[in-house]
Amino acid sequence: MKHVSRRKFLKLGLLAAAMPLPAMANAWQTAPERRLRFHNLHTGESLNLAYWVQGDYVPESLAEINHVLRDFRNDQVAAIDPQLLDLLSRVDLALGSSQPFQVISGYRSPATNHLLSERSSGVAKHSLHMEGKAIDIRIPGVALADLRQTGLALQGGGVGYYPASDFVHLDVGRVRTWGG
Repeated sequence: MKHVSRRKFLKLGLLAAAMPLPAMANAWQTAPERRLRFHNLHTGESLNLAYWVQGDYVPESLAEINHVLRDFRNDQVAAIDPQLLDLLSRVDLALGSSQPFQVISGYRSPATNHLLSERSSGVAKHSLHMEGKAIDIRIPGVALADLRQTGLALQGGGVGYYPASDFVHLDVGRVRTWGG
């Protein structure tokens, strides 16, 4: 896996230091659109679209995102919380990546979550994936540790770090961290 060079990472850090978090947040909030790119590793589907334009969420875009982030095991679609999309948009802005989020897990139906929690102690019985409030991702060209650090810095919710499985969990629940 290609990683962001130390030089580029330090440059991003200097840019972030030059632009305090309130200024970065303001730039994000005042942008005319918010765009996300996804590639679902299980279905092969990709998406690149504006989900928020001129102050409003775009219903058709949200529907497409819900479909791509569905439970791939049983094709159940559920609404993904727009706060999660906004968190991903902020992560994308902070990292400055042009690559899509590679999706390991988006929405999970209760049946799928139960099955996974029976197989692994790492799956919460009441996972926020079942509410469309969590996602497991990685980004090509971005070191997993950098993705984790960005999630932690944004304080948008939970951040789980799974380097052995090559993904970071982000959610819009309470701020907390685990894994390593």
